[in-house]
Amino acid sequence: MSPAFETAHAVRPPLLVALPSPRRPGRQDRDGPTAVLGAALRDDPVARTALARATGRGRASPFVILTISTDTQYRRHDEKREGPTMADINRRFGWRHARSAPTAHIRHHKRGRLVHDGPGLSFWFRPLSAALSEVPVDDRELAMAFHARTSDFQDVTVQATVTYRISDPAVAAARLDFSIDPDSGVWRGAPLEQLSTLLTETAQQHALDVLARTPLAAALVDGVASVRERISAGLAAEPRLPATGIEVVAVRVVAIRPEPEVERALRTPAREQIQQEADRATYERRAVAVERERTIAENELASKVELARREEQLVEQRGTNARREAEENAAADGVRAEAEAARTVRLARAEAEAARTTGEARAQAQAAWLRVHADVDTATLHALTATRLAENLPRIDSLTLSPDVLTGLLAKLARPAEEER
Repeated sequence: MSPAFETAHAVRPPLLVALPSPRRPGRQDRDGPTAVLGAALRDDPVARTALARATGRGRASPFVILTISTDTQYRRHDEKREGPTMADINRRFGWRHARSAPTAHIRHHKRGRLVHDGPGLSFWFRPLSAALSEVPVDDRELAMAFHARTSDFQDVTVQATVTYRISDPAVAAARLDFSIDPDSGVWRGAPLEQLSTLLTETAQQHALDVLARTPLAAALVDGVASVRERISAGLAAEPRLPATGIEVVAVRVVAIRPEPEVERALRTPAREQIQQEADRATYERRAVAVERERTIAENELASKVELARREEQLVEQRGTNARREAEENAAADGVRAEAEAARTVRLARAEAEAARTTGEARAQAQAAWLRVHADVDTATLHALTATRLAENLPRIDSLTLSPDVLTGLLAKLARPAEEER
């Protein structure tokens, strides 16, 4: 499509566009784009004037002149529209093309007759003679929160979620306004809000009936299951839902909560009990710690007493050992002294005996020597004396005799010889 046709709210002078000349509409294209274009040319005075000028002088022109007025507002197919839009509708020369999603059931009526019916359809239609309805057939989540009062007059808040789908689109389109605008694809009404109101009020009615007979404590403990079962049973037995083509898939009750002040009051005993348990655990832990410390101190004291006793025993044993050692040493010294004295006495006696024997032997030897030398002359005795003296003299390596000494010695030796003569 030309950008001139897609420009929204364009303010410009009239634009003349040359298009192929439309032939006379036949039976087969009476509702086609050519017929629509011819009808638009006939209804527009400016277009008729331009066409008359172009076809003047009796010549057949292969083109016609289409005037786009500045007063006509055109919308792009991708322009943002207000409200929930499901179908994708494009504009082409007075025709509309609708394309729905696979999860949307579309119904197209033309002059009161159903032409198209089904999900995920795509077709052309004329907006002036078409009535479109689009019904979503996918599963939808409806979150709800409402207040209730228990049997003991306590306000609670119920949070629930209902999953539903439209199982019969024809019935739903007949009972609720699911019609869409043929130009924009926007719902003319608010059918989903009506469904939400119906489901919410129905579920709320059954939940209030259950909680009105249940005290607060039981509602907080077992209220979620009972409320969920009652809402599920109530929605299944509600005649308006099948009559509207609605099927409830699942019901979930998320929470039942009291008022903040009541909730704080209910939490107080539990918190106190938890605090008492914590304090008791702290005291028990401290008592166990004190008991363990006392046990440790007693063990240390007992260890010290036992150590002192053993030290006393050790000192006593050491004294006994020292005394015994001294006694043993004294006895050993006595025995050793006696043995030494006896040995000394024996040694003295032996030495005395040896000295006496030696003296006697020497005396006898001296007497014998004297007896032997009693009859020897003086010269011989002198020779023997010199020999004995020579034996007792130290070793002489060399001896020097001067002539004077030798002469005197020889003279002395010769003198006795002469005397003997």
